[in-house]
Amino acid sequence: MTRRMNLLACLALAAATTGLAQARTPAADINPEGASGYQAKALVHARQEMIATANPLASAAGERILRAGGSAIDAVIAAQLVLNLVEPQSSGIGGGAFLMHYDAASGELVNYDSRETAPAAARPDRFWRDGKPLSFADSVNNGMAVGTPGLLRGLELAHREHGKLPWAALFAPAIALAEQGFAVSPRLHEVLQQTPALARQPAAAAYFFDAAGKPWPVGHVLRNPDFAAVLKRVAAEGADAFYRGPIARDIVAAVRAHATPGDLTEADLAGYRAQAEQPVCGRYRGYRLCGPPPPSSGPLAVLQILGILEHTPIARLAPDSAAAVHYFAEAGRLAYADRDFYVADPRYADVPVAAMLAPAYLRARAALIRPERSMKTALPGDPAGLLASRAPDTALELPSTTHLVVVDAAGNVVSMTSTIESAFGSKIFVHGFLLNNEMTDFSSSWQDPEGRPVANRVEGGKRPRSAMAPMIVFRGGKPYLAVGSPGGSAIINYVAKTLVGVLDWRLDIQQAIALPNRGSRNKATEIEAGSPLEAVAPRLRAMGHEVKFESFPSGLQGIVILPDGLQGGADPRREGVVLGR
Repeated sequence: MTRRMNLLACLALAAATTGLAQARTPAADINPEGASGYQAKALVHARQEMIATANPLASAAGERILRAGGSAIDAVIAAQLVLNLVEPQSSGIGGGAFLMHYDAASGELVNYDSRETAPAAARPDRFWRDGKPLSFADSVNNGMAVGTPGLLRGLELAHREHGKLPWAALFAPAIALAEQGFAVSPRLHEVLQQTPALARQPAAAAYFFDAAGKPWPVGHVLRNPDFAAVLKRVAAEGADAFYRGPIARDIVAAVRAHATPGDLTEADLAGYRAQAEQPVCGRYRGYRLCGPPPPSSGPLAVLQILGILEHTPIARLAPDSAAAVHYFAEAGRLAYADRDFYVADPRYADVPVAAMLAPAYLRARAALIRPERSMKTALPGDPAGLLASRAPDTALELPSTTHLVVVDAAGNVVSMTSTIESAFGSKIFVHGFLLNNEMTDFSSSWQDPEGRPVANRVEGGKRPRSAMAPMIVFRGGKPYLAVGSPGGSAIINYVAKTLVGVLDWRLDIQQAIALPNRGSRNKATEIEAGSPLEAVAPRLRAMGHEVKFESFPSGLQGIVILPDGLQGGADPRREGVVLGR
């Protein structure tokens, strides 16, 4: 009877959520990828449960699942399916995710890896023609860019182990919105304006643009019955309805029908498996910080940055001082240098995680930082004697991803980062959803002139390297903070900045998220354009930094768990909101 009542409650919330399509989409706090904009947000407090996502409708769907007695996993599934509709440029069932889950009853911490995989037929020279690498523009918007989607398999596995409400109930909000419509948000409209390649894909153009080829205006009610039909089948039959049968056949057909066809097969889809894995963890200032292991480079690089910063005076410095930016950027150079050489799918390459996080190694790396002078470009270290056998990877990772955090009334915690890679993925639109372009997260080359292999080279069945960094921080053995962000390869710096803000500078989570973004990806020192940090650029240049101003529209979401309740923050650079009770 309880399960039936919960299902009815979820079906009722679907109708309520649909009403929010016109009522709660904000007009001001929007910042699409590459654009500029900022809307200050206040710290949110709650006593029992909380969710933060990149869109008000997704947060509302997740909140109502929590109110219906759902778990953190239930809420994140419902919210993610809504995000597929209202933020289609960033994530969806045509992509993949890393999901960190903490079980309050058992204390177990698990990462669910639903990262996309390369088709079995993929070869290292995938993005080369006539002996030369293709440009990113020529690589991304076609069938060759599509990897095997993993998201639904990952969500299904997590729900099987930690869900409370019926699987089908979690699809009700997204189905209702898809059928009855939702208002196009300012951010979605602006990103459509910035993505002319989408209009060149007929199926996508018919959905996202009007008859004159212009993006639907802000407030236009967009309906997606094709996606609703897919969701109904998956709700009734499980993820098999996506990975086998007519939907799988149509995905493969769409990939192969592109002018530059891909090699995804029905066997690739049928054979996909999500992985439940032990996370990678490290310590900083007495806290224990955990996130997904490789093929994500995100948590490993964040832990390296923090482990290096622990040997600097950054905790005593003003957050927006030149000295604070200097130390943070130098630590980033060192971490990104290691990342580019060593991190790949560990099923295909040796990733020396323990050696890269060894305290003595990080202390030695920190000793390379000069207090008054930038090193400009860091060289990789050699923590495990692998340097001579590796070539660097400079795969481009673009900032179209999303992040969700949830804490339920039982104390379970989810931190999930989800993606289809660059804006609108491959632009291939089938059954109302977009397919990823995740294959471009592999290196375009496979070896250097001396024949040394690139760890992140393309190989059939392999998962591409990622920078996604959904993290959970523990204090005294209990979860204290959940955080993550979209942003391509800059995710690492966004998350590290926020952690330093909370753990070192004692800011609340909203203040830490709002801090101007900064850092280095082992190239220029990057500062958020239009922020107060621009004032320290002359001092940084005098220290030898090449300084660049970047728009840096991070999409951070975070929740801090305190003895007397929860505190949540959402990025003022985007339209996300925190909801709780």
